[in-house]
Amino acid sequence: MVDDDQEIAGLVEIYLLNEGFRVTRAADGREALEVLQKEEVQLVILDIMMPRIDGLEVCRRLRREQNIPIIMLSAKSEEMDKVLGLATGADDYVTKPFHPLELVARVKSQLRRYLYLNARPAESPAGREEIGVKGLTMNQLTREVKVYDQPVSLTPTEFEILYLLVSHPRRVFSAEEIFERVWKEKSFESRNTVMVHIRRIREKLKQAGGEQFIKTVWGVGYKVED
Repeated sequence: MVDDDQEIAGLVEIYLLNEGFRVTRAADGREALEVLQKEEVQLVILDIMMPRIDGLEVCRRLRREQNIPIIMLSAKSEEMDKVLGLATGADDYVTKPFHPLELVARVKSQLRRYLYLNARPAESPAGREEIGVKGLTMNQLTREVKVYDQPVSLTPTEFEILYLLVSHPRRVFSAEEIFERVWKEKSFESRNTVMVHIRRIREKLKQAGGEQFIKTVWGVGYKVED
């Protein structure tokens, strides 16, 4: 939990502790990066406006090394601020003021996705859950993604979006449907959230030498051709 507002950080910590989570707090971006170097963390709640190093820069640095879920927390409510946070690498965005139970629900949702995708059942040999289109392959058990045998590192949210599309080739999914299936929540102003994640996925696939696997069907949604 990274926030220079200690009152908010303390309140969120109480709610998370009541749900059985172990919480480590940091008061600014620099302290957060130091904590992340020393401790194994499975999710980060990250305020944007902080002294020394802001949340956007912390997110950028963290994304270079880890794919753990990041929930941005900010008083900024403008749509472009939300888009910027997601484009930097965040998985979700919560605007202040918020109810702590809403944040706890989002934490649970992100952790379910992250822990599920990182689970590797011993009785399930790798490769059995592999799907693919053209030069793209995905393994649901190992969370491995490859483009022409080149590995691609995706966040849990990015993996689920791409896996949804690849497992239903030629089917067009609206942004609202993608949001509801991946975030497991009712869609509400979700178009930009999905759009930013799609853009990040495309960039990563392109960097690995892949073509434009995800097609935009204007006015409708997104699809993957087999």
